[in-house]
Amino acid sequence: MTTTTLDGGAAAPSKSNLKSRLRRAERLRKLKAVGLVAPLALFLLVVFVVPIGNMLFNSVDNGSLRQVMPQTAASLAQWDGEGLPDEATFAAFADELRDSRSGGGLGSVGRRLNYEDSGYRGLLMRTLMALPPQSDDWRETLIDIDSAWGDTATWRGIKAAAPPRTDRYLLASLDLERGADGEVQRVDEEDRLYQAVFQRTLVIAGGVTLICLALGFPLAYLLATLPAKTSNLLMILVLLPFWTSLLVRTAAWIILLQSNGLANQTLMTLGLVESPLQLVFNRTGVFFAMVHILLPFMVLPLYSVMKGISPSYQRAAVSLGAHPFAAFWQVYVPQTVSGIAAGTILVFIMALGYYITPALVGGPADQMVSYYVAYYTNTTNNWGMAAALGSILLAVTLLLYLVYHRLVNRKQMIGS
Repeated sequence: MTTTTLDGGAAAPSKSNLKSRLRRAERLRKLKAVGLVAPLALFLLVVFVVPIGNMLFNSVDNGSLRQVMPQTAASLAQWDGEGLPDEATFAAFADELRDSRSGGGLGSVGRRLNYEDSGYRGLLMRTLMALPPQSDDWRETLIDIDSAWGDTATWRGIKAAAPPRTDRYLLASLDLERGADGEVQRVDEEDRLYQAVFQRTLVIAGGVTLICLALGFPLAYLLATLPAKTSNLLMILVLLPFWTSLLVRTAAWIILLQSNGLANQTLMTLGLVESPLQLVFNRTGVFFAMVHILLPFMVLPLYSVMKGISPSYQRAAVSLGAHPFAAFWQVYVPQTVSGIAAGTILVFIMALGYYITPALVGGPADQMVSYYVAYYTNTTNNWGMAAALGSILLAVTLLLYLVYHRLVNRKQMIGS
């Protein structure tokens, strides 16, 4: 609403009108901001949040048997696990086993039960082939077909696969299991595998990160202090691995490090060794290849931080009587903490998920968690174990990141 002056002209808008215009302008600004962020948020939701949520769900999902044999699963849920189930359970199992042939249900049930014992798939197939259309006593009929149906352990295995959710995969990924009494216990020593695999993964990723830091810090410092023309030329060499296929780089390291490769031939020509060294298909080859591939991810964050540090700080410290190394260590290095943090966490997280390089360059004792995730995904179709291993690796990564982030922040606070 506007007011009119004595000469007939319009006065300034009222205070309420100004407030409404400001509110509309603020809403419009927020809508524009949401519109700009929405595509990125949708992208992250589709390619990041949904896959991780699906992985976490699959790590505890146990719905295969319940989907194909709902009546059997419900009956076994009421069974106390002692003796044999009642006749109604046997009858429901026989009817649903016959119906499971259509739609691929039998395959999913057999695959799930085989995780409990490798003989279930064959037992189901034999039983289905000999199953009669009708029976007055399904318990005796199934036991006559195969004596395994008279064994309590057989039904306990099916009962373990009946609940919609299970911690079996997560426990197995930590070399744990539930005993007959339901208590969590460690698996037999000869069956323990995954704790050593996780330890090996952390050791390799940590070693690669430390080597990349030791090599990348002086390289980034050199690039940041050289003239721009020389620095740009060297930066091209640093970025060169990005323009080469990962498989090509890995294959090149196999050729260089093999017994008759360039590295061994050079060492033997110089007289440093008398016979070829084993540099490939072991931990040494893994470190060589992974450091070469991940080194640029350490150099670039360090370089971006070092480029913004003025050299006058070091010169001022030296002019005040500090030793050049002391000036570098106490004045320059603390200013690069953010670059060190970014580079190390980037390299470490990427190294944790490496699969192709250790699989091709390493030996059987150098395979990381990602190898077993790929194995369960592509070879055995055990999505539960693959998702459980991935979930535990994700949890370990987040935990280490939180610890690292707190330590870096504490160091920065102390330094400031």
